[in-house]
Amino acid sequence: MGYAVLHLEKTSGTDSAMSAHIERTIAPKNADPERTYLNRELIKFPEGVSNRTQAIQHRLENAGLQRKISKNQIRAIRILLTGSNEDMKRIEADGKLDEWCNDNLRWLGETYGKENIVSAVLHLDESTPHIHATLVPIVTTERRKKKSEEQVKKQYCKKNPNAPRLSADDVMTRSKLKKYQDTYALTMSKFGLQRGIDGSEARHISTSQYYRELFAKNENLKENIDNLLEKQKNTEKELSKVKSEVSKEKFKNAKAEMGANLMDGVNSLFGGSKVKQQQAEIEELQSENNSLKEENRSLKTELQTAQKEHEKITDKLRAELKKIYSLFPKLRELLSIERMCRLVGFSEDLTKRILTGNKVGFKGSLYSAEYKRKFSTEHSSAQIEPEPGKPNKLRLAIDGVDIIEWFRMKYREFQRSIGIDWAERNVGRGRKM
Repeated sequence: MGYAVLHLEKTSGTDSAMSAHIERTIAPKNADPERTYLNRELIKFPEGVSNRTQAIQHRLENAGLQRKISKNQIRAIRILLTGSNEDMKRIEADGKLDEWCNDNLRWLGETYGKENIVSAVLHLDESTPHIHATLVPIVTTERRKKKSEEQVKKQYCKKNPNAPRLSADDVMTRSKLKKYQDTYALTMSKFGLQRGIDGSEARHISTSQYYRELFAKNENLKENIDNLLEKQKNTEKELSKVKSEVSKEKFKNAKAEMGANLMDGVNSLFGGSKVKQQQAEIEELQSENNSLKEENRSLKTELQTAQKEHEKITDKLRAELKKIYSLFPKLRELLSIERMCRLVGFSEDLTKRILTGNKVGFKGSLYSAEYKRKFSTEHSSAQIEPEPGKPNKLRLAIDGVDIIEWFRMKYREFQRSIGIDWAERNVGRGRKM
């Protein structure tokens, strides 16, 4: 049984950096750009509001606050809601992700006030499905007085103790944070998620630190490929550097030779210690040039060795890939079908099951790039099967038909549902649909 994950973090200023991450105005390195279209905002913004930053400001302006908001006051709290990686993928594969999202929204509204949750974005383009919710901490309880204020006996005009206030501290007291974890885990228990150990040494890390660690793990997986590419890049750099140094060396040698000839002429005419000193300096420079030539020859040898090693590794990889394709002739098509599964929105678990060749039942929504929309199904099956008339070719079939034709059928159903008769649209076009 996995764990429910709930993390609260105070923001600073307008929190524009996190808004850019949540709304994907800046693409993070740990996100798959081919799945970003699956992300969605779960809360409808008020009229005239189009993003998270505006939603925060709209709530502050319409909350009926009586006190002026100070420059350093916390205006919003970030809330991350998710679960253990394997359990979240299981929830997605079982078609329960929408139910999980709805239960999260209900818990947020009951816990903090529905009007205070101004944004909740579901991210499906990272390794674990999760929700970024934004809470504007408006409270109506009486403000806790400081000890210094309790000692002051001056009489002031009494204010309404239940008037709305902006207070992140009231929302994030130690006792309330513990209560949030308890009630959230209770809500998530139906999905097989449990609360972390109460009082354990585990501590929250910031969202930025979470992504840094996640990115570091991802980088380790790519290390071998990156090392090879870096080696190739360095080899090309060294080659360019050597060519440049060889050109400079030729110029220096010509310059030194001209200087030596000139000094010989001057020395023969005038003689003198100064001319001899300059001649000695020229000879020293020539010696340095000879050393540099030798160094260049050594560098060229190293470069040639590195190039040969790179070519050897590249040839080996190509040969291995060719051998794999030869032993498994349908691998190219399976890789193509795997990419198609990800593009239409199948989870990683469902994709693996489909690639085994078995018929896999599913429900949910699939995305069509042709029609730029999602099509829902309550019960369908996906299977890889030979293409009719081409037994050596494979295709992805949904409910027994090619997935492209399945999308067309779904699009026609959609048109009929809004009053467009497909048969009427094609009258006089000289073809049957």
